[in-house]
Amino acid sequence: MTWITKPKLHHPTLPKNALCLTRRDYEGKISTLCAGCGHDSISAAIVQACWELSIEPHRVAKLSGIGCSSKTPDYFLGQSHGFNTVHGRMPSVLTGANLANRGLLYLGVSGDGDSASIGMGQFVHAMRRGVDMVYIVENNGVYGLTKGQFSATADQGSTSKRGVVNSDSPIDLVGLALQLGASYVARGFSGDKRQLVPLIKGAIGHRGPAFIDVISPCVAFNNHAGSTKSYEYVREHNDAVNRLDVMPPRAEIVVDYAEGESIEVVQHDGSSLRLHKLAADYDPRDRLGAANYVQQHQARGEVVTGLLYVDPAATDLHAHLGTIAAPLNTLGARELCPGKAALDRINAALR
Repeated sequence: MTWITKPKLHHPTLPKNALCLTRRDYEGKISTLCAGCGHDSISAAIVQACWELSIEPHRVAKLSGIGCSSKTPDYFLGQSHGFNTVHGRMPSVLTGANLANRGLLYLGVSGDGDSASIGMGQFVHAMRRGVDMVYIVENNGVYGLTKGQFSATADQGSTSKRGVVNSDSPIDLVGLALQLGASYVARGFSGDKRQLVPLIKGAIGHRGPAFIDVISPCVAFNNHAGSTKSYEYVREHNDAVNRLDVMPPRAEIVVDYAEGESIEVVQHDGSSLRLHKLAADYDPRDRLGAANYVQQHQARGEVVTGLLYVDPAATDLHAHLGTIAAPLNTLGARELCPGKAALDRINAALR
């Protein structure tokens, strides 16, 4: 077997970020996915977002489950921490890691099979508990590793590559995330890097559960006429509600906006989200309005993309539990074992 590796040498003129790192420093191994897979475009968007934000790679913990999507963390941020969990269990493993060390940036990558089927219970509790994470679902509507069966997110009436019609109602992860209390909810398209990179950058700067559902066509099994997760279908039926730009606290990014109304949302880390409205009646700060808007347009066969909802005053699981600011894995015996008197007080309070 012949292994192909990337060259270690970088061209000396490659642009560098504030950490003097090039984009190549944020890449991983060579992808083994099918040529043209939308998942590779998402990996490239993650690389671009982290490079532009000058994220220190060793501060990132990337976790995944099982499936084509869950292979992708091997293809980006090769210098980061990584953990590949069992099928559907990424959210609970990430929750435990986050509670132990709140000092890392947690990036969970999953698929529609991994999150909407076997991992549905895990997805639900990560959203409702407010785990501080970026949760990306690479959604192609099929089980690519097992040759193209419909997944739980496949639209009713869509057809498989072999012509089978899906008779089951789909699970809308965006609608669930809104209902369960996710404080940053977005939908992107792997074929629209201009929109996807800012969505990921905004999620990185957000405190709390930031969920991004990315339509990512499977070129092998779900990119044909009759599929609602194909490149052509999403391009023809995409309804973008806004264009997003992220301004880090260090320096403003210069952008070129068309005329129209804009709003600005300041996040916990000091960065700002500037949203230019493409849909004049859309307010991303209205959770109920976002849910209604998505459902109304879904009934018309339209795929709504953009930043659908953001809560600028959101909190996370550590705030809910009242944990201390120091990562729990840095505490010593004195902090963890306060003595018999403290234990007696706790037991007395429970009687």
